[in-house]
Amino acid sequence: MTTLDRARHQLKAHPLAADAALAAGVLLCMVAGSFVDPHSDHDVSWSLRTPAPLSLMLMTLGAAALVLRRRAPRTVLALTGTVSVIESVTGDPRAPVAMSAVIALYTVASTTDRPTTWRVGLLTMTVLTGAAMLAGPLPWYAQENLGIFAWTGIGATAGDAVRSRRAFVQAIRERAEKAERTREEEARRRVAEERLRIARDLHDVVAHHIALVNVQAGVAAHVMDKRPDQAKEALAHVREASRSALNELRATVGLLRQSGDPEAPTEPAPGLARLDELVGTFRSAGLQVEVARADHGTTLPAAVDLAAYRVIQEALTNVQKHAGTDAKAEVSVVRVGPNVEVTVLDDGAGKDDDPEHGGGHGLLGMRERVTALRGTLTTGPRYGGGFRVHAILPVRTRTQAAGDTV
Repeated sequence: MTTLDRARHQLKAHPLAADAALAAGVLLCMVAGSFVDPHSDHDVSWSLRTPAPLSLMLMTLGAAALVLRRRAPRTVLALTGTVSVIESVTGDPRAPVAMSAVIALYTVASTTDRPTTWRVGLLTMTVLTGAAMLAGPLPWYAQENLGIFAWTGIGATAGDAVRSRRAFVQAIRERAEKAERTREEEARRRVAEERLRIARDLHDVVAHHIALVNVQAGVAAHVMDKRPDQAKEALAHVREASRSALNELRATVGLLRQSGDPEAPTEPAPGLARLDELVGTFRSAGLQVEVARADHGTTLPAAVDLAAYRVIQEALTNVQKHAGTDAKAEVSVVRVGPNVEVTVLDDGAGKDDDPEHGGGHGLLGMRERVTALRGTLTTGPRYGGGFRVHAILPVRTRTQAAGDTV
């Protein structure tokens, strides 16, 4: 930090001291200017002359008032304007007392709005110049009278320019701070959305496979003594489901790796192309599932494809958990206009549990996933027993729609 910067910092930190220094400087300039005699034979003379006592008193009062120019700018302007009028009427030769009024007018203009600056500036110029021209000892066209008019106009204009620049700089600073806050909020929002997405994926993977492991383990324990071959087959399904769970967990958790970390996941996210494989895992666990598809030829965005897969996975998992192994489930995927509709029905055989009151997060996760794509999800019991999950997903995401309109 240079000496000049340190001085500016000190002046900003102590405004009263800065105004006192300004008042002293203005007083010094006024006193020095009072020794100039503009009415000599040679137009201007630097010969020493003693100012009148009244002029010295008026200069001192005007300069002293400037110490309070920040706290009461209009009061200071009124006081300095009054002493300037008195000097204009009585002084001959005239002392530059009006300099204090010019500084006060500059302060008012720099701390108020433009309409107020116009009103106060015109009033100050009219009063000071009119008093000097009409009541002063000099002719109305004297240069000193025109000088008062010019200097008051300069003071008002300079103050308004400084105020405008301050407002412009403040507006730029506020926009920059707002943009920074917006970036931070957007970053936090994206982090929260990513955490929620990963949590949903983890829930879908764990709930599906653990449900299968639980069912098959129960079957194995039940038939272990009487039908060891069927128990062995059930344990094989447990092993396969646990392996699949570990693989999907590894791929999902791998998304949290940094770009430079090794073994980044390369397997694509699951979609409806793997629907037969998904249904096969439930069939192997004893659940009767029928699939009907009328979406052939439809290419879904990755997010929509993953959401449809996860909705079916979670819905069948709920059937497995709440409806029992004797339940029958129906899965349909249909293209209807600009949307693809996914429906999962079950007949409610077996347990009487309702997945809406099961205390889990499966339905909530499905709803959040579908809503994030601007789709709709409807869930509820069916008339006569069973449960229905119906999701409507747009074929085009918001990003694609925005790209089409560009």
